[in-house]
Amino acid sequence: MSTNALIAVIVVAAVVVILLAALMWTLARRRHLRERFGPEYDRTVEERGDKRSAERDLRAREDRHDRLDIKELPVERRHEYADAWTGVQQRFVDRPEGSVAEADELVTRLMSERGYPTEGYQGQLRDLSVEHGRTLEEYRAAHDVKVRSGDGEATTEELRGAMVHYRTLFEDLLSDERSR
Repeated sequence: MSTNALIAVIVVAAVVVILLAALMWTLARRRHLRERFGPEYDRTVEERGDKRSAERDLRAREDRHDRLDIKELPVERRHEYADAWTGVQQRFVDRPEGSVAEADELVTRLMSERGYPTEGYQGQLRDLSVEHGRTLEEYRAAHDVKVRSGDGEATTEELRGAMVHYRTLFEDLLSDERSR
């Protein structure tokens, strides 16, 4: 084999190795995002229309989240929040719409105390998605009912469902499990 042919084979092999390494790296990053964001990954891909754009958005969320000062709550504060939640649930029987609004406020206070910005619903979704992506659909459903209940358009059964959805996110935030 001539020297030129050998060089050509080596160059082609190097290019193939580089392309395979890039593919493996891309697949590993995609797997990481899928595992970290759970159902939020698919939702973002659907909203964005393509995986590259969605993954860029999800990485930006991770970067933003890494700059937040998310704190673990002391045990006594967790107990206080749990007691407050029990009170909200107990008031549901007499005031379902008010209890749903209270549940939303309690979740927002808990997020704030943990260190999540609470400047708006879309921002909350963005910031929660990094560590609580598996409960975001619950939050979306609860928030939708809360908004409709403010207009008098939610049934008592929908309000009950909203309380269950809020409780799911509430417990997730309160548990402080970082292994998502």
